Amino acid sequence: MKTLEIADRIKSPLKRPSAILAPSIRIVVADDHPVVRFGVKNMLMHEDGFEVVGEAEDGDVAIQQALELEPDILLLDLMMPRLPGLEAMRAIMTKSPRVKIILLTSTITTQQVIEALQIGARGIVLKDAVAGDLSQALRAVLQGDYWIGGERVANLLKALHELMQKAAAVPERKTYGLTPRELEVVQCIVEGCSNKDIARQFTISEETVKRHLSNIFDKTGVSTRLELALFAIAHKLVSADA
Repeated sequence: MKTLEIADRIKSPLKRPSAILAPSIRIVVADDHPVVRFGVKNMLMHEDGFEVVGEAEDGDVAIQQALELEPDILLLDLMMPRLPGLEAMRAIMTKSPRVKIILLTSTITTQQVIEALQIGARGIVLKDAVAGDLSQALRAVLQGDYWIGGERVANLLKALHELMQKAAAVPERKTYGLTPRELEVVQCIVEGCSNKDIARQFTISEETVKRHLSNIFDKTGVSTRLELALFAIAHKLVSADA
């Protein structure tokens, strides 16, 4: 019997256990700017262990992709056509709370950060800091922590308490309910841009620009582009050099 066992081992030498590759972290990128989606995808291609399995160009598609693909992480633009990021996140958290969501945004108020975290966001990454922060944010969230204000946060309750104190201590600029994207459109109007110019700048359709303007008119109570420009300057809705 021993001779046979030895012979079998000679014919079929014992294999060393090969390293078991960890499954890739599956990510969906949701942003209405194709350039942003391409940039994030390209960045993650050079990071070990990450795989972009889906893309979305608006809030509705982001919900669909999150529910159908069930990614580990959804990178979600705060300002999305058809359905804003916070509303899309509410819908996703209701139906698929397992998905970890990191918001991508050009700008965000303290109150929006608080609201996003209360809904279920695991992190907020500013777009101008994506190159330096995204990889760290992804790993922090995957390890059970949060990413807030450009750093890893383990104690969410403490972070929320500090954010609420900050919001109470420093009243934020009155924006008349305008979203960050709508404020960007207002800035363009003050600079004299046409709907076509705005659409090209933000890589959106002219129909979307018209929808933004309609919402802006309703919120500010103006009815023409000139009135909007004057209102924006008078109420300091745009930067001083506009």
